[in-house]
Amino acid sequence: MPFINRTIEPVLQILAGQYPVVTITGPRQSGKTTLCRKVFSHKPYSNLESPDTRQFAIDDPRGFLAQYPDGAIFDEIQRAPDLVSYLQPMIDEDQREGLFILTGSQQFEVSHTINQSLAGRTALIKLLPFSGEEIQSAFSLPDVDDLLYHGFYPRIWDKQLNPTQALGDYFETYIERDLRQLITIKDLNLFQRFIKLCAGRIGQLLNVNTLANDTGISHTTARNWLSILEASYIIFLLQPFHRNISKRLVKSPKLFFYDVGLAAFLIGIENKNQISRDPLRGSLFENLVISEALKFRFNQGKRSNLYFYRDSKGNEVDLLLVSGSDIFPIEIKAGMTITRNYFKGLNHFVKLFPDHIPKGSGIVYGGDKVQQRTDVSIVPFDHLNHLFNMAKDSD
Repeated sequence: MPFINRTIEPVLQILAGQYPVVTITGPRQSGKTTLCRKVFSHKPYSNLESPDTRQFAIDDPRGFLAQYPDGAIFDEIQRAPDLVSYLQPMIDEDQREGLFILTGSQQFEVSHTINQSLAGRTALIKLLPFSGEEIQSAFSLPDVDDLLYHGFYPRIWDKQLNPTQALGDYFETYIERDLRQLITIKDLNLFQRFIKLCAGRIGQLLNVNTLANDTGISHTTARNWLSILEASYIIFLLQPFHRNISKRLVKSPKLFFYDVGLAAFLIGIENKNQISRDPLRGSLFENLVISEALKFRFNQGKRSNLYFYRDSKGNEVDLLLVSGSDIFPIEIKAGMTITRNYFKGLNHFVKLFPDHIPKGSGIVYGGDKVQQRTDVSIVPFDHLNHLFNMAKDSD
């Protein structure tokens, strides 16, 4: 199969020339190990998931690090978090940039460990699964329903795996391995039900009380479980946009999955043909576009600048890319035919913020034609980066 170069590679190389340590976090199987071993092929590699390696690093961290005087790649650093404390004096004395490359698949655990011991000494970047652009560079990009079914985990594309089987295995491995590292859950079936209920709510305002009641757990437990799903890169929460305007704005975030294929699997999709008939297809499409926007930012080494807008009267814009005082609003519609209704939310928002939208606005839809109207660029999914680059020019 063709090898897919990752968009983030140049950013990784630049940061390795500026910091003694670069830390890469991201979901399991997002390609962190492959990326590191390609970009830093000259460095020795150590996987802390290996029990013998991990035990050595935990029992004798100085002896372990003494094996790597010229640095190394340490995979899954959260498995031996105390090791990071011993890295600090080593890199302070050495003074070389790009000495150690660390990866981790539990973002809060890794960030806490890194911030305590390596503050100011490491660059932090996030690697998500393939973007549509990366897939398009090596494969013929399939239609939207196929993408919603397959998702973007590299292994599914590299090995041409059946998505239902592969995502089922991914989910079971997550439950059996990562989850047990993060927290002790007595009833795994209840947790699985919780995740599936989350998948059924993608693109909706998060209502923790309803989610807890439908699962049969307390509000506090639901909050904790959401944090676990965020920490292990299963879900993310898109925050509402707030500015000093008089209208009452929604304050709850929206719930999305980092990989739309996993969300489709969790709501019971077992083949591509079921996507078009599923009542959540529009929400899956919205998830697809928003996760692509997130990848676009992360692949530049930047943090999320994504929000949505909704007020108490139901006026809404699905996605806002915010840079300083500039805003690039994007409406997301799964339909294949452009209608007047597609412009309603954008028109309302532009009237509210006429001086903050220098690049116009955008619509992503399920059709296949590109249109340029007055101040509105309309694109299909495979031209998404056109919109993102327009917004980027405002940075």
